[in-house]
Amino acid sequence: MSLVQHDIVTILRRAGCVFAEDEARLLIEAASSQDDLADMVRRRVDGLPLEQILGWAEFCGLRVVVQPGVFVPRKRTEFLVRRAASMAAPGDLVVDLCCGTGALGVALSRIVDGIHVVASDLDPAAVRCARANVEPLGGRVFGGDLFDALPRELMGTVDLLLVNAPYVPSDEIAHMPPEARDHEPRVALDGGRDGVDVHRRVGAEARRWLAPGGHLFVETSVLQAPVTVAAVEAGGLVARVESSEEVGGTVVIGSVPTV
Repeated sequence: MSLVQHDIVTILRRAGCVFAEDEARLLIEAASSQDDLADMVRRRVDGLPLEQILGWAEFCGLRVVVQPGVFVPRKRTEFLVRRAASMAAPGDLVVDLCCGTGALGVALSRIVDGIHVVASDLDPAAVRCARANVEPLGGRVFGGDLFDALPRELMGTVDLLLVNAPYVPSDEIAHMPPEARDHEPRVALDGGRDGVDVHRRVGAEARRWLAPGGHLFVETSVLQAPVTVAAVEAGGLVARVESSEEVGGTVVIGSVPTV
């Protein structure tokens, strides 16, 4: 039986999809055949993130490649990109740490002409996905644990360090939506006991990598922001918190102090 939009909307609503109408339209547009459409709907009902099914996510007005098993960029993270764009200049070296798809660096490069993007991630699947997004724009992607992935010659030269590291407390992973909990890598979600373990590691090393006048941008939550600030300040940076009610984003910005 052929699936039409009304049928798909009904199926998706029953599965708990809040934006069933929009999702049905996107699935229909992406399907190459009725069999393909039926398979895509089935996978969505099974809880697979829509973006992984479509193969892309909309982020800062761009379509970013999203491959299976890779963290899906969130709307709230657009706030981090906008704040970074307001402090970026052509020629800046930008590092997207814990990059996932590489969406942050890609989006920033579309806003600010002439920046140089380097991205890294611990997860091999994320590295492959990020290369599909970042390398066509002339950027480089490396695999490894935080700063260990980066070429040593970049130390002390990074103008903007973008970090959307995991910040969900370990005990709260079980309460996340199934599409994230079951289909995104744990390493991209789990921030340790209080959710700030990776922020502490980043804060401890960031200043060594930043250029004079450089800035660190770390996404966090409103509740965790004071702990993230403490982690950034412990590494010798001057930190402040900025938030957006529009997208629900919270960012800690750490700056190299002026002498």
